[in-house]
Amino acid sequence: MEQQLIISVGREFGSGGRVIAEALAKRFDIPIYDRHLITEIAEKTGLSPEEIEKYNENPKSKIFSRTVRGYSNSIEDNIAEMQFDFLRKKAESGESFVVVGRCSETKLRDIKGLVSLFILADMDAKVKRVMEIYDLSEEKAKAFIDKKDRKRKRYHNYHCSGHWGDSRLYDLSINSSRLGIDGTIDCLEEYIRRRIKICG
Repeated sequence: MEQQLIISVGREFGSGGRVIAEALAKRFDIPIYDRHLITEIAEKTGLSPEEIEKYNENPKSKIFSRTVRGYSNSIEDNIAEMQFDFLRKKAESGESFVVVGRCSETKLRDIKGLVSLFILADMDAKVKRVMEIYDLSEEKAKAFIDKKDRKRKRYHNYHCSGHWGDSRLYDLSINSSRLGIDGTIDCLEEYIRRRIKICG
């Protein structure tokens, strides 16, 4: 791809956001950065991927962390900053890619080729999807969704001035319940191709 394209995908848990991001990466033949970021950072820090995952997309602990002269002793903060730095360097190098979460709609907003998306869904659709994927009861699925989305909201709102899920932060917010996952992917692909044509 000659023109740089960075697709940022924010998502509610259970909306199918990761599946949609993976499909878009395939359709535009560009790499996706999600779990891959954990592997990259593990190699740089000497920590295991499991250790990185423990602190990944978590806001720092207010009790056990402090910031002095702009430097934080928080593992959560440092891992987040490593991910932001990794994405920034990839973007500034001209690489095209898809990124899931990581405040990318805000951290990369000055990159010309950025298309920022937010995937949401009706609660009943999210519950059904989570029940099937994780083999959970309806009650446990609802609790799991609530826990995951609260975590994502805290992480995003800690690192960004805008609020997670606020449609004004994104180029397009879409409810995957309306068209289904495949229909949503088709719709987003068309939108992105139109954006490329207009901006190119």
